[in-house]
Amino acid sequence: FLSLVSTTWHSNDDDVYRAPPIDRSILPTAPRAAREPNIDRSRLPKSPPYTAFLGNLPYDVTEESIKDFFRGLNISAVRLPREPTNPERLKGFGYAEFEDIDSLFQALSLNEESLGNRRIRVDVADQAQDKDRDDRCFG
Repeated sequence: FLSLVSTTWHSNDDDVYRAPPIDRSILPTAPRAAREPNIDRSRLPKSPPYTAFLGNLPYDVTEESIKDFFRGLNISAVRLPREPTNPERLKGFGYAEFEDIDSLFQALSLNEESLGNRRIRVDVADQAQDKDRDDRCFG
């Protein structure tokens, strides 16, 4: 009679009933990333590029590890400036560019999360500064 037992509970069919998602932001044990980041939305850029400044990066960080850190978000580019005197060595900061404002907003909620052995800083990149820095780094 086991063949009569439905096994749809583990299928990916969209018509399967799913419990409503739990609002993790109201749980006291919610990880920082699940809570609404306390970011002033007015600081977010009004138009692309939606760039986050990444600070306190480990020196062995790679573009891949940055993309993995922001997995699930629409990341379009990662820039990791290197020391001009020693191209092997990163400067310890970088930029992640996102395709949409919500991805940037979510990325900001990862501020102070650990990447490698460091708590990294994720902040809105200063647009003017960012452009200026690009010209110097990639000129």
